[in-house]
Amino acid sequence: MENKKYVYLFNEGNASMKNLLGGKGANLAEMTNLGIPVPAGFTISTEACIKYYEDGKVISSYIIDQIYASLKGIEEITGKKFGSVENPLLVSVRSGARVSMPGMMDTILNLGLNDDTVKGLAKLTGNERFAYDSYRRFIQMFSDVVKGIEKRKFEDILEDTKNAKGVEFDKDLDSSDLINIIKKFKELYRDEIGKDFPQEPEQQLIQSVTAVFDSWENPRAVVYRRLNDISGKWGTAVNVQSMVFGNMGETSGTGVAFTRNPATGEKSIFGEYLINAQGEDVVAGIRTPEPITKLKEDLPECYSEFMDIAQKLENHYKDMQDMEFTIEQGTLYFLQTRNGKRTAQSALKIAVDMVEEGLITKEEAILKVEPRQLDTLLHPNFHSEELKKATVIAKGLPASPGAACGKIYFTAEDAKRHHDEGEKVILVRLETSPEDIEGMAASEGILTIRGGMTSHAAVVARGMGICCVAGCGGLIIDESTKSLRSLNKVYKEGDYISLDGSTGNVYGESIKTVSPEISGYFEIFMEWADNIRYLKVRTNADTPRDAKQAIEFGAEGIGLCRTEHMFFDEDRISEVREMIVSKTEEQRRKALSKLLPRQKGDFIGIYEAMEDKPVTIRFLDPPLHEFLPTETEDIKNLAQDMGISFQELKDTIDSLHEFNPMMGHRGCRLTVSYPEIAEMQTRAIIEAAIDVKKRKGYNIVPEIMIPLVGEIKELKYVKDIVVKVADEIIQKENVDLKYKVGTMIEIPRAAITADEIAKEAEFFSFGTNDLTQMTFGFSRDDAGKFLNDYYEKKVYEFDPFEKLDQIGVGKLVEMSVELGKKTRPDIHLGICGEHGGDPSSVEFFHNVGLDYVSCSPFRVPVARLAAAQAQVKHPRSSLK
Repeated sequence: MENKKYVYLFNEGNASMKNLLGGKGANLAEMTNLGIPVPAGFTISTEACIKYYEDGKVISSYIIDQIYASLKGIEEITGKKFGSVENPLLVSVRSGARVSMPGMMDTILNLGLNDDTVKGLAKLTGNERFAYDSYRRFIQMFSDVVKGIEKRKFEDILEDTKNAKGVEFDKDLDSSDLINIIKKFKELYRDEIGKDFPQEPEQQLIQSVTAVFDSWENPRAVVYRRLNDISGKWGTAVNVQSMVFGNMGETSGTGVAFTRNPATGEKSIFGEYLINAQGEDVVAGIRTPEPITKLKEDLPECYSEFMDIAQKLENHYKDMQDMEFTIEQGTLYFLQTRNGKRTAQSALKIAVDMVEEGLITKEEAILKVEPRQLDTLLHPNFHSEELKKATVIAKGLPASPGAACGKIYFTAEDAKRHHDEGEKVILVRLETSPEDIEGMAASEGILTIRGGMTSHAAVVARGMGICCVAGCGGLIIDESTKSLRSLNKVYKEGDYISLDGSTGNVYGESIKTVSPEISGYFEIFMEWADNIRYLKVRTNADTPRDAKQAIEFGAEGIGLCRTEHMFFDEDRISEVREMIVSKTEEQRRKALSKLLPRQKGDFIGIYEAMEDKPVTIRFLDPPLHEFLPTETEDIKNLAQDMGISFQELKDTIDSLHEFNPMMGHRGCRLTVSYPEIAEMQTRAIIEAAIDVKKRKGYNIVPEIMIPLVGEIKELKYVKDIVVKVADEIIQKENVDLKYKVGTMIEIPRAAITADEIAKEAEFFSFGTNDLTQMTFGFSRDDAGKFLNDYYEKKVYEFDPFEKLDQIGVGKLVEMSVELGKKTRPDIHLGICGEHGGDPSSVEFFHNVGLDYVSCSPFRVPVARLAAAQAQVKHPRSSLK
């Protein structure tokens, strides 16, 4: 028998044990040790979950023995007995991963009730209605979570009973109604499962723990983990806690509260509660709750105690707390505390305020904001003039700020499908549930008819940075016709509406959006981040407009200017095509001479936008056939323009077709075949730099990047051309202009021979998009066809094109850095693949010793913060 400990009573743990006990379990243990009123309980560790999967989804007998031993510990603390008719101990069973995943996994309340203990509970409390209400809730939850019976089937029975009695709320049903409902619930269970509802509390408990372990791998949890960079290897803990009851009458209640406003960051208590209810009622959004401040009128002593503890918890954790509490007949209990999810605006305000309050340091503040959240600050708001003319059709709760406009769809599946087809969508639901996660992630905004500011829709939308209006009771959904009805109009599926998550307004039309202004807390916070970080942050930009946008967002240079993007413009594509189909060098040079002034003009614009900041320009990279037409009519027109026959041009286009163009005649291979292309591009880069240096006085040091190198001789051949042309121009113009020649590391052979490549390269820039597809051996354009199968079958957890594969591709990067520095200690190292804007990848690049990351303009703030967080976690000694 194994001696390892898998189960911990709350008083045996603390906050530092988060990886083992999960966030919820560690915080319950910490609160218990702080003397805060927490119902007694124990935590089954994340290691038990991992073992459950290792053992073929079976809970080992010695873990079950530890569960029963801990159950006896709760019995001693509470004086109640599990399964007793006289004084029954009832428990909740709840998931608790090391990172908060709100609503993604499963919860069961009132476990331990059966046909006998329910009578004992009624007698003990003198409240028959309460006992049978708890039993019907347990049957429904157990059936849904453990056995997978649709929740809706139970809701239908409940609704039918309320309709027959002519009442609106569950609380209006009496004990005889509830006894009748329980009978029907059990009949439904028997019809669905083929067995009677389990009466043995021990059996109920082990089946429920198993269900929570299973919920770690349910589809919505897997999707949430992928969206939020959470490893599937961590597992979830399970918390078993003695029940306290908010549904025992008018001096009982339940609620959710935050120590600060999660939408605005304002330093004031923010939350909601319901009298005579259980916790699920608040977050499910079935009844509309009261604001927490009203508790001061209803139960003033509880409110005062609650406020004291809330402040104590915030000071202890040094962060805004999200708390769940229950009041049982005038006695307050805390069921959970965790660092609360918040909007980006709120996160910045809270971080800055807490530093100014002396609660945390600037370094601690930097870690309080999730880098991806900054995305939400950089996206559009409604155009003020259009907004003035727009008509508000309904008003709900401003659950998650921002502006959203899109076509309405009523199911998560429809929302995701239409999003994948390129539409902007608004998900409209009566209330969202965890199963809606993919549809929510695909939406511009979310609108719910029911629910409060702490409903599932509100919490998840805030965490994802998606605009949300909740509890919009002025609108009616008709599911049969897939329509939304306001007072004056019906909106069909596919009609446009707009949501303002900052005011709660819903508009029955499409409203134009504008880019936001960045100032205030954002500026203060990002200045701290910039002062802390080691890594520089550049941008990938191909136009002066993109370059200017990136500078506004804090970019310190351009890490990738893709010259081929300049060739696709309508006013020059014909000249590019002329160059490609040329039969002789003379013809090619003639076409290139037409392109030279255009390329030079492009670079002048970019240099002027970037001033003294570094600019890395990549030579022409994609296969030539990408510039050529494919439609017969287009080929005819081009042949006519070029004065050649249709057949001659078609034959040329056919000859340029490649079976695998991503590994074909592109990058430095083009220059080896056609040196004149590199000559023209070098001339444009150097002449533009000289022009701007003379006119503006900027100290420009062009960085010329040669792509797709896999062999040092390739690099030397192209570099020799660059140096010859550049030096001739500089000498002729008699200017002092420095420049650098380097390469992209995007071919595995370049990575493993980086010590050789570094003999010629003054800098490396890792092109992790190509490096990833060449290392994995699949095309990023085609991988989407099968990656979902890989996620489903646990082959991959993440898309390696979004988050760097640190084990494989990362090893090549690390090896290149080490080899490159060995040959050239002062070699400049950066990354320009899309991973440059992914926070976990940025941390990796910081740790392996790169000098900068480069990403798209809108991801620059994300990268700046991620780089600062990496420096706080893993300080690099030499500063910028």
